[in-house]
Amino acid sequence: MIWRIVRSIAAAGVCSEPPPDIGAEAAEEAHRIQSELLATLGRALTIRQVDAGSCGGCELEIHAMGNPYYNLEGLGIRFVASPRHADLLLVTGPVARNMHAALLRTYEAVPEPRLVVAVGDCACDGGVFGAGYATAGALCDVLPVDETVPGCPPPPVDILRGILRAVRRRAG
Repeated sequence: MIWRIVRSIAAAGVCSEPPPDIGAEAAEEAHRIQSELLATLGRALTIRQVDAGSCGGCELEIHAMGNPYYNLEGLGIRFVASPRHADLLLVTGPVARNMHAALLRTYEAVPEPRLVVAVGDCACDGGVFGAGYATAGALCDVLPVDETVPGCPPPPVDILRGILRAVRRRAG
């Protein structure tokens, strides 16, 4: 039985695709972004992402930024597990009342000078949820926001542009 499985695997061969060819123009843009980030920060940009009560759509787009097409880590941007290691707080969803205290603690744990980017319509203005008994509404009602990225959900390239706008604004 095991040999039949091994032969089947060997007969199939390699089934993965090569990484996409993004082209010379996109590669040049990626190099420019990386150079700008390193010149502005002097190191890689670290992000702590917080879901304050979203449906999960924005998180899917954020995770897509890590695939080979967008190659976020290759640009010098990486996600961290602890807010104490983060430069930027990336928040999705309307602020649920149950997440309010946790979001504030996370914000306070990010060292100064910290950046906050609201991703998606729900974080930008409350979206379809607005403010009510279960939500505090938009992120700007709870925390100071440096940049907003509207969309339901916004595409990964718009999220990346929003992150870069926030970093550029901090650079002056």
